[in-house]
Amino acid sequence: MAFESAHGPVSTQRSEQIIDTLEDASGDNAILKKHLAVEEALNQDSPLVLGNKLRLLQDGPATYAAMFAALRAARHSINLETYIFDDGRIGNEFADLLLAKQASGVQVNVIYDSVGCLDTPAEFFDRLRDGGIRILEFNPVNPANAHKRKWRLNNRDHRKLLVVDGRIAFLGGINISETYSTGSFSRSRKKDGTSQVGWRDTQLQLEGPVVAELQKDFLDTWTRQKGPPLPEKHYFPKLVTVGNEIVRAIASESDDPASPIYLTLLSAIDHAERFVHLTNAYFVPDPQLVRALVGAARRGVDVQLILPGKSDSWLVFQAGRSHYTELLRAGIRIYERRDTVLHAKTASIDGIWATIGSTNLDWRSYLHNDEINAVILGTHFSRQMEAMFDQDRAASTLIEPARWQRRSPLLHLEEWVARRFEYWL
Repeated sequence: MAFESAHGPVSTQRSEQIIDTLEDASGDNAILKKHLAVEEALNQDSPLVLGNKLRLLQDGPATYAAMFAALRAARHSINLETYIFDDGRIGNEFADLLLAKQASGVQVNVIYDSVGCLDTPAEFFDRLRDGGIRILEFNPVNPANAHKRKWRLNNRDHRKLLVVDGRIAFLGGINISETYSTGSFSRSRKKDGTSQVGWRDTQLQLEGPVVAELQKDFLDTWTRQKGPPLPEKHYFPKLVTVGNEIVRAIASESDDPASPIYLTLLSAIDHAERFVHLTNAYFVPDPQLVRALVGAARRGVDVQLILPGKSDSWLVFQAGRSHYTELLRAGIRIYERRDTVLHAKTASIDGIWATIGSTNLDWRSYLHNDEINAVILGTHFSRQMEAMFDQDRAASTLIEPARWQRRSPLLHLEEWVARRFEYWL
């Protein structure tokens, strides 16, 4: 088993010591060794990295507070990659802080997705450019703005990544938007004055050697998209061990023959022995994922899904529901989150394996988006993930198979129609 640390590859003897420590904590050597072996066999280009410190963040307010603290402390560079960067109160707070840091000598570089920011005025980004911030529009909707880049309208940058000074990073499902300004149990006011429920989402703060992998992913996107030259900065400082977490950063691109994030999840489900707990905002599974979930349930694994009870996309919501019958028949328990818009993308498997990131369980994430996730191995972080899952499940409604079979013909029709479009969702 091969690991990397702040000083590069770890010796075979040290790797064995690490595995022994994890086994003692897990109480089940066989399951741990299986998941470690699976991870080692996959994603050879992204190492398992030791010595990291993680912080689990729930919802927008906690995430923004942590991000603002990191931004204010920045001394050298700020690299931000986001699908949505809107011009509401939260967006302007970010913009003002980024401009202030740029003026103080910190180099700020921003990648935003062209489709995700269709509602953001061009003047918003012009103000950032005028302040010296390097701006890159990912796959511009207008091909005339693409310059020498290969124009692909359907390929979107769905990542949410912030790297500060090459030492601290954030990733997950949270965009820079007023939508996330309140917690999942709160309501906010839209621009037209109407009330809207809060959004439930999850973000991960990372410190330690794995941050270098995330920094590489940001700079790789900048290069692939032919962004303007970046000023020389100390993007890769020497990183030291700051914690005990083992993390793998996995980035996927639309050019990949198969999404490494998706393949990693499928493999973890296929090798699960105790439980598979998934929480996801946009659930439109392809046949492989359905087979993996059903297969796990039929071999006795406790498979539970927490999915939205309401969504910002009617088609996605109904297309996902069109798969409920097959999943319920296999013994999978499905819960729908109440009183909030569920936007999280997380998984916890066997109390050993966990992931947080931007990747939805839909065809778009698998085939067309650039996404980024972190996979964490170990019992300590998995316990936090399970506590979060329990909290969300308590605020969710169980889909009872008998009642589901009695749903109205209109719902059947809506699911059938939405299912016809699932490849494009």
